[in-house]
Amino acid sequence: MNETTIYLTRWCPFCTRAIALLDSKQVKYTVIDVDTDPALRQEMMQRSNRRTVPQIFIGQTHVGGCDELFALERQGQLDALLAD
Repeated sequence: MNETTIYLTRWCPFCTRAIALLDSKQVKYTVIDVDTDPALRQEMMQRSNRRTVPQIFIGQTHVGGCDELFALERQGQLDALLAD
């Protein structure tokens, strides 16, 4: 299974939704909380070219945010991406 990383803040409802979807699939993931560490937020922005959270990476693939993660699920592509 691909390593999954999610950059987030703990108070973000979109982050909570993304984590709930990953949890429902029993995916192990690494959480990087960018709320209190400017260096981690900068890392997230460099990796994703975006400023908003969540930013989700599955393996080396930048999925994007919560909406993109749920779009992959609706299209039936998320499980395959997680399994690669």
